[in-house]
Formats: sequence, C-alpha cells, structure tokens
Amino acid sequence: MTTSARTADLRLPPACVRIEIHVGEMRQLFNAMDPAPFRERDLDPKAEEFIVDSGQEAPRDVSLALVVHVSQQTATAEDAIVLQQAVREHFTHRASATRARLQRLFRIGRISLLIGVLFVGAANVLGDLVIGAIGRYDFGKVLKDSFAIGSWVALWRPLEIFLYDWWPIRDEARLFDRLSAMEVRVIDAAVVARPA
Repeated sequence: MTTSARTADLRLPPACVRIEIHVGEMRQLFNAMDPAPFRERDLDPKAEEFIVDSGQEAPRDVSLALVVHVSQQTATAEDAIVLQQAVREHFTHRASATRARLQRLFRIGRISLLIGVLFVGAANVLGDLVIGAIGRYDFGKVLKDSFAIGSWVALWRPLEIFLYDWWPIRDEARLFDRLSAMEVRVIDAAVVARPA
C-alpha cells in the first residue's frame, strides 16, 4: 500500500487510506479464467489478496479508497465506473458469503453444545452407576474420573466456537463491507506522466 503525490487531485476524502495498485491494463485486475461479462467478473486472486491485506492493515475507523494506475491503455471515466461496480459487487458477495459461513459456524456450535451437554449428563449418570456397581475406591473411581474428563473434552469444540472462532469471521465480513463501499479511482499513468 503506497500513497503517491499523483493522487492528491482525486477528490478523495482527506482522511481515507489509499490502496494503490499499478497495472498495465485493466483486465489484469480480473480473473482470466472467469468467462462472465466484464461487470460481473471476479477480481484476480492476487489483486484481491493485495486489496484485502491492505484493508486489514488500515485503521478500522478510516474509510478506504482504491486507486488504480493504468500504464499501457487509456483509462476512461467508464473504466472507473465499471471497476467501482465490479469491486462493490465482488466484496458485497464476499461479505454475504462470510456471514453465511458465520451462521453455519453458530449452527454447528449450537448442535455441538447440545450434544456436549447431553454427553456430560450421560457421563455423570454412567459414572454414578459405575461407582455404585464397582465401588468408590477401586477401579470405579478411575472410570468415573475418565467419564468426567471425556465429558469436558466433549464441550471443547462448542466452547472454542463460541469463545474464539466466530469473531475473526465477523471481522472479515466487516472488512469486506468496508471494501465494497470504498471509492475507486482509475488513473491513466501515461496522461499523468505527460508534461504540462
């Protein structure tokens, strides 16, 4: 991510973080394997990775702007509009898919928690039955403790989901929301470099 003196006249908000990309042609920003029309095409994986990494480095309370420098083709106002729409659609889709992934994770967490709690109850009942049948100070105590340890292991995954796994996914969705809302500017590098 770089900030260039060339972008000072782009009428972007002064406090925004500029993500700058230098390409030869606009088509380099799009996935070459995607046969869809230009406006609906996916971003190139390397371009997307660069944009996402740059967005993650930016402070969360600052708006983002994508500035694309094109050096081997004439960049038009329509190119900027098309790219803005493509970036917005791409990251809106990514945000939606990430939120769906978060919902699936919570559903798995709820099911895992229910299974874990039922297993804890069954392990306690079984442990009490073993103690009653074998005795507290013999092999029964070892079995009851084994059931207790197993029951806590059964709760490991739901606790991991509800304590740790969900918030990075939520943050990822929020980042995609920010990226879908960012301003996009295209600069024809040949025109900018031309002497006045």
